[in-house]
Amino acid sequence: MIISASRRTDIPAFYAEWMVNRLRAGFCLVANPFNPAQVSRVSLAVPDVDAIVFWTKNVSPFFPALNTIDRMGYRYTFLYTINDYPTELEPHVPPLEDRIETFCALSDRLGGCRVTWRYDPIILSRKMDVRFHLAAFRRIAGALQERTDRVIISFLDFYRKTERRLSRIEESVRDSFLRDPTRAPRFGELVAGLSEIAQEHGMSVQSCAELPQVAAHGIPPGACIAGAHLRDVFGLDLAARKDPGQRDACLCTRSRDIGATDTCLHGCAYCYSTRSQAAAEARHAEHDPSAPALLGVDLCK
Repeated sequence: MIISASRRTDIPAFYAEWMVNRLRAGFCLVANPFNPAQVSRVSLAVPDVDAIVFWTKNVSPFFPALNTIDRMGYRYTFLYTINDYPTELEPHVPPLEDRIETFCALSDRLGGCRVTWRYDPIILSRKMDVRFHLAAFRRIAGALQERTDRVIISFLDFYRKTERRLSRIEESVRDSFLRDPTRAPRFGELVAGLSEIAQEHGMSVQSCAELPQVAAHGIPPGACIAGAHLRDVFGLDLAARKDPGQRDACLCTRSRDIGATDTCLHGCAYCYSTRSQAAAEARHAEHDPSAPALLGVDLCK
């Protein structure tokens, strides 16, 4: 079984103590995000876990936990998101240079094959146009060269809550976000340029649940949680079955996500998993690191 930790929140950035406690306990409880009364017990016992895939934008608070996780014998990789957006879009992530520095430190510790860079989501607007993204991608790729061998890109999906937040930001910053990226001027140039830059810096590049137009311009579809990648890294005998709980276009291998919605404090305006910063702060305040579920046993009943 692959553990996803987590698409719904940034466990390494905000819930390191809880994660270590659950690994020591050998299990956790997870509420169904669409039906909180439905609670599942997920085994975290070492023999039951093929690998843990951590999703993060800031691994710095998690470094002390790595020694414990290593001693316990878990296999794990990281999906590490780094963009270069203004504070209106990412108000509470560390400065770009700090995120790059911690990415490199993590890679130096684990090896580049265990730390994948996500340039995600790509948001196109009048100000953040093709030139902006090619320059940002080149700058970050140059800093991460030899620190990772894989980069994943995707374009923003405008979910209802995302649309609502970004519409407010458009008014305040006097910009206009493009809802259909394929209609962007020079869209093909952007995709081809990202592919070329990645290859120049020794990285394979793939897209995440993307439109056919992306593949048509040179970036093939791929999986973030990729059974084949985990097989190569750890020598595992994994059945790479598609995760039925994800979108049709998602190619991720089946996993169990142990996070909870409305718990990430980064405050990213485009986030699909958080209703608001106030909701996330309220839930984070209720969090008990010793509880079996991220939000605590009582909140999951």
